[in-house]
Amino acid sequence: MKLSIAAGAALLALTTVALAEGDVAKGEKVFKKCAACHDVGAGAKNKVGPEMNGIVGRAVASVEGFKYSPAMTEFGAGKVWDEATLSGYLADPKNFVPKNKMAFVGLKKEDELKDVIAYLAQYNADGSMK
Repeated sequence: MKLSIAAGAALLALTTVALAEGDVAKGEKVFKKCAACHDVGAGAKNKVGPEMNGIVGRAVASVEGFKYSPAMTEFGAGKVWDEATLSGYLADPKNFVPKNKMAFVGLKKEDELKDVIAYLAQYNADGSMK
């Protein structure tokens, strides 16, 4: 039992490191798939989806002024958008948080997930760059 817990923790740590190694420039291109509904950067506003400034490390369902679905609010209770959670959600939003209102089918390529998370991670909550 202890071995499987340690192995799981090691795998999670390796996954998190791998996600942090995405390509920001490529992530900017991937984000274009998201830009119809989400905004990021200086002056970002909520659209169909919430603005994405400071998403990495932000509490789930916490953007002021955005009306989240009950499913997302329930899912988000006490959770933070870390790289692993973002990766799972962005890969398959409908199955990761059933009954959420995001219509996007997801990013199916692991490199696109890493890249878009790296791109988003460069933004502070106020839209400035880190």
